[in-house]
Amino acid sequence: MRSYGMYDASRGLTLALAAALAGLALWGASEVGTQTTGRFWVAMAIVAAAGLVMALANHVGTWTKGLRMRVSPSTFVLAFLPVLVCVGWILIATQPGSGWQEGRLDHWSNSIGIMGLVKSVGLWHGVLAFGFGLVLGQCFDGVPAPAAEEAPAYARAAPAADRPPADEPVTAERRWTAARREPATPPEEAPATEEPTRMRRRMPTR
Repeated sequence: MRSYGMYDASRGLTLALAAALAGLALWGASEVGTQTTGRFWVAMAIVAAAGLVMALANHVGTWTKGLRMRVSPSTFVLAFLPVLVCVGWILIATQPGSGWQEGRLDHWSNSIGIMGLVKSVGLWHGVLAFGFGLVLGQCFDGVPAPAAEEAPAYARAAPAADRPPADEPVTAERRWTAARREPATPPEEAPATEEPTRMRRRMPTR
């Protein structure tokens, strides 16, 4: 059975570090407070960042696995945009004081009969902001990175017409290795040229 000890340990340490950073962000948001409209939105942004950190903790070290980060368009449209509308609606309608668009959203909520629901859920401002950041982080995904196979040196030096197909690098390399091992054909001997006939002198007979 394969052991995942080192992987589990590194993943656990990464998650613990992300949780520590998220806790530090929540403490900072509590120090900012929500007494005024400006402080409220700053605190909500910090809490949302804490949720984003927790979601991205799973993607730390993605490049070491041969993956690359990308934003999933379908997840962004089907999951994040509805959450953005709902969370934004509730936070704007329940923000302290008379902030931006609060009166308009209160009027719309009363018109469609959801004001009670908005007020009830709006009591959990921090949870909504944290979930908003968490959903945003889930829109990121790790996919296999495209790997370009490098052709052998002999294939790069050969003419384009003689190069092996790109999808058969192993077969081409085997053929090249076999060709190197074949004994060289001895060159054909050139036909011997006939020497010019020499005139023989007859020795005088005695």
